[in-house]
Amino acid sequence: MRNKLIIVIFFSLFTFAFTATAQKLIDSPYSRFNLGSLQPVGSFRSLSMGGVGTAMRDNSSIYYSNPASYSSFDTVSFVFDFGLDYGKNYINGASSKFKSDDINFHHLLMGFPLAKGWGFAVGIYPITSGYYNITSTVGTGDPGYDPNVGGYTVTHSGDGGINKFFFGTGLKIGKHISVGANMYFLSGQLKRINQFVFTDYYNVFHNNNAELLQIKGVGTDFGLQYMASFKNNYFLNAGVSLSLSNNYTTKYNQLSEKYSAYGVSDTISFVADNSAKTYIPGTLSLGISFGKKNKFTTGIDYIMTKWSAAKIPGSTGYAADTKTIAIGGEFIPDRFSNYNLLSRIEYRIGAHFGENYLIINGQQVKEKGASIGLGIPLRRTWNKINLYLDFTRKSGYGSTSLRNEDYLTMGLSLNLYDNWFLKRKYE
Repeated sequence: MRNKLIIVIFFSLFTFAFTATAQKLIDSPYSRFNLGSLQPVGSFRSLSMGGVGTAMRDNSSIYYSNPASYSSFDTVSFVFDFGLDYGKNYINGASSKFKSDDINFHHLLMGFPLAKGWGFAVGIYPITSGYYNITSTVGTGDPGYDPNVGGYTVTHSGDGGINKFFFGTGLKIGKHISVGANMYFLSGQLKRINQFVFTDYYNVFHNNNAELLQIKGVGTDFGLQYMASFKNNYFLNAGVSLSLSNNYTTKYNQLSEKYSAYGVSDTISFVADNSAKTYIPGTLSLGISFGKKNKFTTGIDYIMTKWSAAKIPGSTGYAADTKTIAIGGEFIPDRFSNYNLLSRIEYRIGAHFGENYLIINGQQVKEKGASIGLGIPLRRTWNKINLYLDFTRKSGYGSTSLRNEDYLTMGLSLNLYDNWFLKRKYE
């Protein structure tokens, strides 16, 4: 047991140090606005079922979207979940196509009981990605070419992202009610550069605009679940979770300058605001799950965020309210089969659809996707490997002015569940 603890702590600290600066290098034009592209929230078990989690609870999984679920951890148990994902996006426009891919960290989660019906969880995961690189060249014969201006190249690039580190607790009150709370630390930065370079490079001044947005702060989540049990191991859970709105400490710098090929530069404008605030609105989630213990689980979530109230330095009028529906299920043929691995595998499927928080060219971006997954048990243990596959499309509703972005995500996580602090009678 002691060796297990040392290995997990070492691996966790190493991963935390690595992920402090890690970011997804998926080149997406949607990352150019607001806080970047929002990342899906949940472990791969949850995301395989469309992202449901508000009313879900299980002794071997961490549903951090509702901290009330932490009370489901077994006494003297320990849960560890570490995941990596590979993403690939395809952008289709009227006259061009583009693709980009990257593999990176997705989540690190740990949970354990404090007492019977009282659990604790801690973890870290990215919530936004701000990486993009867009280049457009206008020359003779191209639409928009002006002979008085000449040819030019416009480059928009960005990197960075925002991460969330949380810890929380969930407590079961009586037979049917569980409550919980998370405290989290949100931090990160986004860098953006807009560069305008003329083809007549040596005889004119060029333009460069750079932005830096740094965010940090503390926030809280609250959750409530109601659990009802029926005959033959059937159950029905209802859940609600609320992430409170908050103002985060922000540093915002913007520099616009013109420069020449000979090293001459001149500042056009400079803004340095070290006391700015970024206001991120709260999120309300409602969910219901129904199933039979060790056999199947189904769930549906309704998630709302009033993004139109957001205040983000450097971004104006790009955010809209979002409403998302997530639905999914899991089926296990025979969890306790001794001879058939296929019968013990957890088969998952789900879907999600709603709006993205971005408004581009006066249109709110729509988002819909489908997912599947497997939970593959490891031999003679309750540990398992979770595999996850999701296809999501971002598009403008009934419009050709916005490009479609098709995003394929494949994830793999190691989910460890063990009874610790027990002395084995037999080795």
